[in-house]
Amino acid sequence: MASGERARYWQYSELPGVDLLHAHYVRKAFARHTHETFVFAAITEGVEAFHYRDELVHAGPGQIALVNPDTPHTGHAGVPEGWTYRTIYPDAEVIRSIAADAIGLRGSAGFTAPVVDDPYAAQLVIGVHRAAEEGNALAADSLLRLVTARMLRSHGGRLVSPSPRSAGASNAVRARAVLEERMAEPPTLERLAAELGTSPFALLRAFRETYGMPPHTWLTDARVRRARRLLDAGTAPAEAAVAVGFTDQPHLNRHFTRSVGVPPGAYQRARGTGT
Repeated sequence: MASGERARYWQYSELPGVDLLHAHYVRKAFARHTHETFVFAAITEGVEAFHYRDELVHAGPGQIALVNPDTPHTGHAGVPEGWTYRTIYPDAEVIRSIAADAIGLRGSAGFTAPVVDDPYAAQLVIGVHRAAEEGNALAADSLLRLVTARMLRSHGGRLVSPSPRSAGASNAVRARAVLEERMAEPPTLERLAAELGTSPFALLRAFRETYGMPPHTWLTDARVRRARRLLDAGTAPAEAAVAVGFTDQPHLNRHFTRSVGVPPGAYQRARGTGT
């Protein structure tokens, strides 16, 4: 990691379904990627800039970056000195449970704004981290629920997944299924389009419109996500790399760090799943 940069990606066993990241980045640039979880990132110093869908937004001290699952975004320093943040990654079931319990919202809940200016809520996110670091399970759980309920009330609601209506969108969904099934040895764009009965350019355009990124970018992101699941299960990074279709471990390291923020070995050690 670049000089002066630091990151810790970890889990607190008493806070199931939630990952934690405390990091300071200067030259770090996150590639366009998605998460299977939600993202609550409380900025404590500096400024983070990130593309959220097609918009470039900025978050500074006292603000929280909010990202829903499966939403393409990037991340880089918005000022020369970089940024420091404490991030919590609650999975969808955690958010769904809190939404039902705290505000009576049933179904798939999510957030409508990528950046929220709420210093009190940012302190709650920081409090979740500090409680977890101190082993205070009651406080960590309580503060997580408080900040989630607060964000849902001010910038949340029920998410509705639009169903594909056009032939192009349907082809994009089918293409994604093919890429998921043949992740280690994917077809070329031309062959994939031929299998689906469309043209390469039409498929490229439809895929980008449906998933916010072209097929090859989506595939790299999907490989990283699957590699994370393998690492969580105790698979060695070198084996995980080959299993998901990367050339070797350095290839996985490069893309994993650009999406997750830490190398796969450090990620696995922090979660206690390494051999």
